[in-house]
Amino acid sequence: MLHSAVSESLLNPFPGIAMPQAADTESRQAQLDRLLAEIRARREEFDVKRHVPRDMVAQLKQLGVYRAATPRCFGGDACAPADFLRLIETISEADGSAGWVASFGSAALYLAALPRDTLARLYANGPDIVFAGGLFPIQPAEKIDGGYRVNGLWKFASGCKGADILGVGIGAGDGGKPRTAVLRPEDVEIVENWEVIGLRGTGSHDLRVSDVFVADEWTFVRGGAPTIDEPLYRYPSIAYAAQVLAVVNLGVARAALDEVSHMAGGRTGITGAPKMADRAYLRIAVAKAEAELRSARAFFYEATESAWDTILKGDRLTAEQTSLLRLSAVQATRAGANATQSAYLLAGTAAIYDGHPLQRYLRDAMVVTQHAFLGEGLYDAAGAVSLGVPPMPGYI
Repeated sequence: MLHSAVSESLLNPFPGIAMPQAADTESRQAQLDRLLAEIRARREEFDVKRHVPRDMVAQLKQLGVYRAATPRCFGGDACAPADFLRLIETISEADGSAGWVASFGSAALYLAALPRDTLARLYANGPDIVFAGGLFPIQPAEKIDGGYRVNGLWKFASGCKGADILGVGIGAGDGGKPRTAVLRPEDVEIVENWEVIGLRGTGSHDLRVSDVFVADEWTFVRGGAPTIDEPLYRYPSIAYAAQVLAVVNLGVARAALDEVSHMAGGRTGITGAPKMADRAYLRIAVAKAEAELRSARAFFYEATESAWDTILKGDRLTAEQTSLLRLSAVQATRAGANATQSAYLLAGTAAIYDGHPLQRYLRDAMVVTQHAFLGEGLYDAAGAVSLGVPPMPGYI
C-alpha cells in the first residue's frame, strides 16, 4: 500500500491555499491529482530540457503555488507555512525538480522587504508572481543617484526560465548588508550551464547582468524587515527558505520507499532468491527507513506549527524556536536522503538502470543535501543555540 505524504489531509490537500476562480468548478483534489499525473508523465522531459517549462509553471500558478506567500492585502493567500510545505512535499513526491521549482512560491516572504509602493506595483496585475534568484556570489554594485548600476554573474538561479522577475545579490546597502536587486527577465542573460546529475529539471542556470540600472525601490535586504503587517511576514524568512527546500527530500524519500514497497511483492530475482518481501533483512531495513523518515517529518512539522502558533498569538519567536526550524530542516534533508539511499540499496540490480525511478530519486535526494542552507555545519549552529553560545552569523 502506498503512503501519501498528504494522507492526513486528503480531502483538503492544501487548506490554507485558496484556489483561483478558474478552478471553482472542480474539486481541489481532482485538480491536484491531474497535475501530479502530468508531472510524473513529463519528468523525463524536464530532465532533457533541464528546466520545468513555462506551461507547467502556468499550471502551478493555477494551483495557487505562486500566490501562497503573496500578501492578502495584494490578493494573495499568505497561507500558513505548514500548508504550503505539505503541498511542496506532495509535488516533490511526483518529481523532485518540479517540487524544487514550486518551492519558490515562498519567495514573496522575503520580497515583502520591498517598499510597500513597490509591492503594489509588483502585484498590480495579480498575485501570481514567479520569482527566481541567482543571489550568490554577492557582486559589488556601483551606487549612483537613485539606485545601483549592476554588473556580474550569479549562480544557481533555480526556475529562472519560468520566472516573471529575477533577483541578483549585490554588495551594497545600509550597514554593508547585501541586497537583492529585482530585475525584469529582459534585462538578464540566462547562461544555460546547468549540467548536473540530480535535480536536472530545476534549470538552476547562471544569470549575467551587464550595466543595468536598478532603482533603490527595487532592491531589498534578504531577510530584512517586511513592510507588510500580516502574520506570515513575521515568520523567519531565511528559516522558511531552508524549509521549502528540505521538504523536497521528504517527498522524494516517500516516493522511493513506495517504489520499494511496489517492487517487494514482485517476481523472484534472477538468482532465484526469495521475493523481496520474504527477506527478513529487507523488511527490517524498510521498517527502519520508515521510522527515521516519519520521525524527521514529525519533528519538521511540529517545529513549523509551534512557531506559527506563537506568531498567531502575537508573540515573537525565540531564538530556540527559530533554531528548531533550521535544525528540523537539516534533519528532514538528511533523513530523506538516508531513506532514499536505503531504498536504492534494497532494490538490487534493478535500480542500476537509467530508466529506473530509484536512480532519479537517489540523484535528486543527494543534491538537496548539498544546498548551503542544509549543510552539515547547521548542526553546529543549532547546538550552539541549545548550549547558549553564539551561533554562526545569519543563522537566527
